[in-house]
Amino acid sequence: MVKSLFITATGTDIGKTYISGLLVKKMREYGFNCGYFKPVLSGAEENIDGSLVPGDCKFVTGMAKLDIEPMRCLSYCFKEAVSPHLAAKRSGVKISKYKIIEDYNNLKKSYDYMILEGAGGITCPLCDASQKSDIFLLSDLIKCMDMDIIIVADGGLGTINSVVTTTEFARLCGITVKGIILNNFDRSNFMHRDNLYMTEKMTDINVIATAARNCEELDIEKELLESLFKED
Repeated sequence: MVKSLFITATGTDIGKTYISGLLVKKMREYGFNCGYFKPVLSGAEENIDGSLVPGDCKFVTGMAKLDIEPMRCLSYCFKEAVSPHLAAKRSGVKISKYKIIEDYNNLKKSYDYMILEGAGGITCPLCDASQKSDIFLLSDLIKCMDMDIIIVADGGLGTINSVVTTTEFARLCGITVKGIILNNFDRSNFMHRDNLYMTEKMTDINVIATAARNCEELDIEKELLESLFKED
């Protein structure tokens, strides 16, 4: 059985892709056959010939030295850097959870562990709908795939509120949060240190790792890292 872990964040441009790359890289350095999948990407790079390059997937596969074409690591790729539901609507595409699950199931056959990376934050809409109750969010996809999550947050100002809000929403959805990772973390900064202390205290969830700006390694023990994954 493949074991998986879903990476989400407190918002956009927090560093999900960067942390996902560090996690996949660390897993592979520890000897685990770990792959990567991003269900939906918006804001793709564009080649001269008009073809799209999924920058996030390219970054992670490069950092982790995964021998796979980046485009094989996702289901939907859109050029416009807007919410996936809007990018899909403007492209005349409807995002299907069934396609995402099928693509993931096919890709994971090559691996023993999988890191999945979401888009935006946990409430990011993937599909619009006429009825509010029918809107399909990233959290709905995580539930459909029965996955546990890691929340990536910035180490600086605003961290406490964004982490508490995200963890509480996840709990309301019945999603298990396995840990928090603080990105752009400066151990010499008293506010960053207090953010770590307060997020753990207010959520009862461990900060399992911190990443300094532009670091190339994630300091997390092998046993702890492996324990975060859940059997599909």
